[in-house]
Amino acid sequence: MNSINTNSGALVALQALNRTNDEMAVTQKRVSTGLRVADAKDDGAAYAVAQQVRADMSALTSANEQLGGSKGILDTTLAGLKKVSDSMTEIKGVLEKLGDSRVTGDERDGYNQQFSALVNKVNRFLGDATYNGSTLITTDDLAGTDITAVRNERGDGYTITAVDAADLTFDDAVNVTEAGTTADADYTAALTAEEARAMLGSADDAASLGTNKLFSTVQTAVNNAMNQFGSDSKYVDAQVSYNKEKLDALEGGLGALIDADLAKESARLQSLQIRQQLGTQSLSMANQAPQALLSLFG
Repeated sequence: MNSINTNSGALVALQALNRTNDEMAVTQKRVSTGLRVADAKDDGAAYAVAQQVRADMSALTSANEQLGGSKGILDTTLAGLKKVSDSMTEIKGVLEKLGDSRVTGDERDGYNQQFSALVNKVNRFLGDATYNGSTLITTDDLAGTDITAVRNERGDGYTITAVDAADLTFDDAVNVTEAGTTADADYTAALTAEEARAMLGSADDAASLGTNKLFSTVQTAVNNAMNQFGSDSKYVDAQVSYNKEKLDALEGGLGALIDADLAKESARLQSLQIRQQLGTQSLSMANQAPQALLSLFG
């Protein structure tokens, strides 16, 4: 229809150009963000899944940070227990000497002082086994507590059980403080030869032990604690490693879900730019069509 009020060709060209501009806006958004799904408008279902995956990744990262703290206290405790275990070797040597009935007088006093010094050293090793104010060694003055670490994004926990310091030393009243000193007087020993031999042996006659402990009982407690915390430390290491691998897997899945194929988007962008140029020219030509009507009035 020859009309200057209605230009059907221009209307069609304009609609096509608008569609091209809309597609170009989408493609430019993908190129600029690197994401196929940048917000809920792009793909509501995919965006909801992506947000859940991001939350899981954040929770896993936090879990690993918390497990790092658990690893710190475990390693600190194991370091202290290793020193205690090394001291047990020295203690046994001194007990052997004290078990000899020929050792008397000042010589016995000297060995008893060595034994006391070694026990007090053990007490201080136990008292120094703290990390960021926490400890897995329980005493009257050092309130060690079980630790439950969050191990995954669901909030599941792993419990590390504290041990009683009194089982790890010959001093029944350990009273070790966080500063590594005894709250009460230092432990002092005055072992007889019979008591020393009983501590080293099976102690068939329990009365001969008095208030003292079997060497094997204390050594077993130290070994058990080292085994327990060593296993806990290995588990924490394995869980941290697994969480890292899981984070990588989640990141890969998230990328497959929402990342844009930039090579494809680049090719599409060039195509749309050409379409936009052609659409602009087509609209310009359609807008010029009514000018031909002027020749009818010349």
